[in-house]
Amino acid sequence: MSATAPAPRRRRGPGRPKDPEKRAAILAAAKRLFPRHGLDGVSMDQLAAEAGVSKLTLYSHFRDKDALFIEAVKEKCQEQMPDEAFALPARGPLRQALLGIGLRFHALVSSEDAVNLQRMILAEPRNGPKFGRLFYEAGPQRVIESFRRFLERAVAAGVLEVDDTAEAARHFLCLLKGEVNMRMLCGPEFCAHADDPEAHVASVVDFFLRAYAPR
Repeated sequence: MSATAPAPRRRRGPGRPKDPEKRAAILAAAKRLFPRHGLDGVSMDQLAAEAGVSKLTLYSHFRDKDALFIEAVKEKCQEQMPDEAFALPARGPLRQALLGIGLRFHALVSSEDAVNLQRMILAEPRNGPKFGRLFYEAGPQRVIESFRRFLERAVAAGVLEVDDTAEAARHFLCLLKGEVNMRMLCGPEFCAHADDPEAHVASVVDFFLRAYAPR
């Protein structure tokens, strides 16, 4: 009688899939803790406890604290300035699209979380450069690039005349921050437009269009 052939080995699968709910809980915890305490003021143990997950689960989703901070900033920006906010309207005045982008951006940079993060970046002489670089690359840089592409499409459609779309994008977003943001860093009670963001954004949009509308 011939020997029974050994059963073939089962191949191991790719591993247990990551739980999207736990990932969402971790990111929610990061968005609560980082604006309050900064990058170095929060430990992975604190983040795990705040999210209600184990430290092992935390590391299975994010390799380190820097990666988690970057993703939290990206998600916050995506929530308030989603990709569809930068869609060029098929019809209607460009001014309305610019107002929409401007109001979203103003709400983002004047939010309590954003102002707190800016204050901490400025206040941390030792860790500020790294903290600031991570924040800039995850948030402002993405917004600038998204708006630059919006301007490229507007130029191609003939509704704007812009020689340098990257510079124009920076100008627009810096005008939106302007004195409003500087005063908010000192306290919202000092901000002239604190109670009327629509007036501030409209003035910036009209200024921008006077510079770049087709002659």
